[in-house]
Amino acid sequence: MTYSTTRRGLLMGAGAVLGAGLMPDLLRAQTPVKVAGIYTVPVEQQWVGRIHLAAEAAKAAGQVDYSFTENVSNTDYPRVMREYAEAGVQLIVGEIFGVEQEAREVAADYPDVAFLMGSSFPPDDAVPNLAVFDNYIQDASYLSGIIAGSMTKGNIGMVGGFPIPEVNRLMHAFMAGAREANPDITFQVSFIGSWFDPPKAKETAFAMIENGADMLYAERFGVSDAAMEKGILAIGNVIDTQADYPETVVASAIWHFEPTFAAALAAVQAGAFKADNYGVYSYMKEGGCSLAPLGTFEGKVPAEALALVAEKEAAIKDGSLVVEVNDTEPKSS
Repeated sequence: MTYSTTRRGLLMGAGAVLGAGLMPDLLRAQTPVKVAGIYTVPVEQQWVGRIHLAAEAAKAAGQVDYSFTENVSNTDYPRVMREYAEAGVQLIVGEIFGVEQEAREVAADYPDVAFLMGSSFPPDDAVPNLAVFDNYIQDASYLSGIIAGSMTKGNIGMVGGFPIPEVNRLMHAFMAGAREANPDITFQVSFIGSWFDPPKAKETAFAMIENGADMLYAERFGVSDAAMEKGILAIGNVIDTQADYPETVVASAIWHFEPTFAAALAAVQAGAFKADNYGVYSYMKEGGCSLAPLGTFEGKVPAEALALVAEKEAAIKDGSLVVEVNDTEPKSS
């Protein structure tokens, strides 16, 4: 197995420096925790990339000794988990959406190793050393929808990977936000059956544009490329890609994995890690998500939409507004 500890230059480095500031001071004084990441896709992929950034930030701050393996197939995932556990890793982080049962069996065989895994299922007390998380960034997705709804003529195309809860809830929140700005919007919804297939996502987006979409929701890489080529706007997801698409990506719902990672590290160091749902640390009130800066679109978003975003964001943070978590598969309208 090949371990990598550095990756892809400025994007990761800048994220690590920024993320280091989010880690509690308490963790800085502790002996570094030996952490391994196991990812089924490249660390450039947006969802996994946020986990990787948080781990690299903790490494830069001296909190962890971090290594990772990417592009691990579901069939190979349990083997890689075992190899890291046998190597003395204290905390293994990854995503087990396609290998739930097998991953839990591995975790049960290594009760002294903490497993923090992206999962669509709840924690199980029968496997007390495996905690779950997901990117519950519906708060930021809802706000990005308000902006989208204010800048479309009424037809939004939405391209996702798979219709699983962690994708579905973000789409529904985005759609709810868009309807706040324009209740008559039509949505085209499609899933490409892959977590990382930019060409397929791009072709799917092209078809939506041909069918009248003048705004795209880029849940997957490749969608913003289609928007840029056709001269329409897009909304990003999980990461901010506006620097790559300065005239295309209006706004993005950003996932910050640092609060989740910091909570897990603290639990490991305290000897208190247990089966738990770490998804709560992705909520906006916990600092787990935010709306990206408007950047090149400063001054181009309608003032009334920005006022509504500010109002709703304040309500989310003070608890007076709870954005619905709807995990059902969204449909075209």
